[in-house]
Amino acid sequence: MTNPIRPTDDAARDMARGLMAQARFCVIATLDDTGAPMTARIALGLAPDGGPVSLISQLSQHTQALAKDPRCSLLLGEPGPKGDPLTHPRLTLQARAQMVPRNAPEFDAMQNGWLESHPKSRLYIGFADFLFARFQISTGFLNGGFGKAFTLTAADLGL
Repeated sequence: MTNPIRPTDDAARDMARGLMAQARFCVIATLDDTGAPMTARIALGLAPDGGPVSLISQLSQHTQALAKDPRCSLLLGEPGPKGDPLTHPRLTLQARAQMVPRNAPEFDAMQNGWLESHPKSRLYIGFADFLFARFQISTGFLNGGFGKAFTLTAADLGL
């Protein structure tokens, strides 16, 4: 069988970076207390350094799972209004979550950037249970549509 993964090129890098820049939410996969996979939809944005972040509540199951095991996967990309959903690009990121508490030096800069891209979160960003999760990307998998599969490094993603 032929390897379906194409050599990573600038077009793939640009597509993946574009998906990251456009994403306002994604699906996160974590491991629950039993070791079983669990998914949730979370808000997503970019930190000042360009890496993906989320404002999350410590009360949520996925945040509690990340506190026990920071390994996770993020799925970005939404199908367009027409056509087969499998022809639209999507990006899977394998990562480790690092919690950024309110007293961390970078929290204010992250908060300011977050509020620019997610203004409705102003309603709850000040709640004591909310903090940022910074996702340290190890690998990316881009499916740009049928026959357009690529493996990306953090450097490919500009991180």
